[in-house]
This record gives sequence, structure tokens and C-alpha cells, in this order.
Amino acid sequence: MEAALQASYDECKRLNSLHGKTYYLATLLLPKNKRPYVHALYGFARYADEIVDDLASTLSPTEKAVALKSWSSGVLEDLKAGTSTDHIGRALVDTARRFDIPHQHFVDFLHSMEMDLTVTEYQSYEDLLKYVYGSAAVIGLEMVSILGYSDQRAFEAAKKLGIAFQLANFIRDVGEDLDRGRVYLPIQELAQFGVDRAMLERRILTPEIIEALKFQIERVRDLQRESKDGIEFLDKESRPCIRAASELYCGIVDEVEAIGYDIFTKRAKTSTARRARVAGLAYIQAVAARIS
Repeated sequence: MEAALQASYDECKRLNSLHGKTYYLATLLLPKNKRPYVHALYGFARYADEIVDDLASTLSPTEKAVALKSWSSGVLEDLKAGTSTDHIGRALVDTARRFDIPHQHFVDFLHSMEMDLTVTEYQSYEDLLKYVYGSAAVIGLEMVSILGYSDQRAFEAAKKLGIAFQLANFIRDVGEDLDRGRVYLPIQELAQFGVDRAMLERRILTPEIIEALKFQIERVRDLQRESKDGIEFLDKESRPCIRAASELYCGIVDEVEAIGYDIFTKRAKTSTARRARVAGLAYIQAVAARIS
């Protein structure tokens, strides 16, 4: 691999290890020859997200939109051309070409990033899904080709699991998202439990908010259950990684329950003991899959 391309993969790996600790941990369970390409997908997604959501940035929303459009349009053109000089784009283009990942997935992801600059709430779950498809589902779809699969049903499972991961983050990050001026929990569903945006913005945990969170948590668990069988359609060496990611990411909602749903004053975190248990079991399974 040429030096510039290797440097791009290294930068994507650095972003993954720095910002996506759970994701990075799961990636280490994959065979070494698959890991750089997963890092490339993460690096691309993270870099775009940083343009949009860097709270320390002095850029206005309009300036962020210009910065995102400038970078993303360049990367999309590079994906079409099959070559790039961008420090993130090099690895992404190489990965997309190697695994024949559809160009539209990257278009859809960047469209959702653009939505974050203008959309501050979603009325219905169906409205939210238009955003989540691009921000999370397509990442699952992109991953399947790298992980390897034996049946097309792996793609539907990956889509559902990606959505579950994203929804779990929304539940945990209500306070953080409010800081950014956004509410991702569907407004109409909140209203079913007597919750509105103003109530969330007061950041006082109420019985109504708890019931609304319970409803959202059950959806995450339903999606996780629906995706479980699809993991078996992945290459056997990849399954332990995705099983571990499923437990750790969807397990965020377990941690929300453990803190009494107090998402305004506490941050739900997966315990070190749980990470170690899940990773340890997955490592044993991964080794067994490689030698069987």
C-alpha cells in the first residue's frame, strides 16, 4: 500500500480509537485483514459528524453547511472517480472500490448530516426514519460487504441493527442533543405520554418522561431481536464482532434503566465489567471461528 493511502487508513483508525471506543473494541474482534476497511467507514462518518456537531466550533450553522458541502461534494466526486487526495477520502474510496459499496449509501449518509444543520425535531417515527436511514442504516449496509455474507437477508438485519444503535444513542443523549438544539425522540410519540419539547428542555425527570423513554427502549430491543437471526448470515469470523457490538450498543438502554432513566443529570455508560465480559466471550468465539 502506498504511503499516502496507508496514512489515510491510519488517520481513520486514529479517529475510531479516539472517538468510537465501543466500536473500536468490537472492530478488534475482526480478522486483521478486515479492520482497516471498517476504520475507513468510521473515519468518514466521524469526520462529517465533527463538521456538523463540534460544539467548540466557532462556525455558524451557515458556515458549517458550507464546510460540509465543500468537503462532502469533493469526497462524492472522488468516489465516482475512484481516486482521492483527501486525507480521509483516500481510504474511503479505496474501501468502497474494493468491496463495491454502492455510491448512494454515501450520498444518503451525507444528506442526513446536512439535515442536522436545519432540522431540529421530527414529528413522527416515520419522519425520523428518513434521517436514521442515512445516518445509521446505510452504515450497517456498507459494513455487510466488508464482513462477508452468505445470504441477502444479512442486509436487512444490518439495517435494523444500525437503526437500533442510533435509537439507543438518541435515548441516552437527550440532554446533549438539546444542547445542540435538537430533539430526536418523535414529538407525536412523546405527546402520547404527555411530554412535549418544553418539558424536555426543563430537564427535570418526570413520570411522563420515564414512560416515554420506556416506549423508546422497547423499540430498540425489538429491532435488536429482529436482527439477531440475520447475524448468522455473516461470515463466521465476523459474527462475534457483531454480536458483541449488538450487546454493547443496544445495551446502552439497559444502562439508562440502571440510572433510573435520569438522562438529564447522568450519562448512561456500559460498565468496564460488562465490556470485559462481552469482549472476552467474543474473543474466544472469534478465535474458535478462525481455526474451525
